[in-house]
Parts: sequence; C-alpha cells; structure tokens
Amino acid sequence: MANIIDGVRYTKEHEWVRIEGDIAVEGITDYAQSELSDIVMVEPPQIGRQIKAGEAVGTIEAVKAVSDLYAGISGEVVEVNEAVIADPSIINKDPYGEGWLYKVKVASAKDADALLTPDQYKDLIADH
Repeated sequence: MANIIDGVRYTKEHEWVRIEGDIAVEGITDYAQSELSDIVMVEPPQIGRQIKAGEAVGTIEAVKAVSDLYAGISGEVVEVNEAVIADPSIINKDPYGEGWLYKVKVASAKDADALLTPDQYKDLIADH
C-alpha cells in the first residue's frame, strides 16, 4: 500500500502539494514513484515560469516510462530542487521530503480547494 501523508493535498495525476504560507511545494506521490519504479531523470518547470493548475509543466523519466508532471496549483515557479535533478533516485527514497520537485508562489489560495484530501486520494488509488 502506498504511503499517503496528512498535511498535503493531492492531484488526480498523483502529485502532492504542501502549502507553506504563499508558497506551494510540489512533488510526486509515493504511489506515483512506486508505479514508475527507478526514476532516472526529472525536468521540472523553469524558475520564473507562470504555471496553471492542471497543466503539464515538466517530465519525469523512469527506466520503464516517461510521465508528464502536472501543476497542482497556479502561480510562478520560484525554486526547483537541484538535488533531485542531480540525483533523481531521491524521489524513490523520500517523495514527500527530500524528493520535492519545485516551489510555486501561489496565485490563488482557492486552487488548493480543488485538490484531493488524503482520504479522497486513498479512494482514488484504491481503484487501481
């Protein structure tokens, strides 16, 4: 069973979002990293890019598949995790901690309301 943590919200595309004031930290879920298996490359959105919730903003590549990264929240990308770009396997080891992907200056706090709660996300992946 995938690890689903409290204190974050989830997207249907298996990203997580943690709101810290007006900054949203985004990454992929434990379920997503386990489905992808060995992650070998990450291409997060560029710093300064304006992103919209739900749009494809980057890619994540594993040995067996390439997947798009989808924004969980709209705003401006203000930081990317250089450590995971250098060593993408960090995402497999710690998807909710050291394996975060990028940070966004939140355009509207209302975007978070559209994200799934931990319980809703559990129900979503239970169907897979």
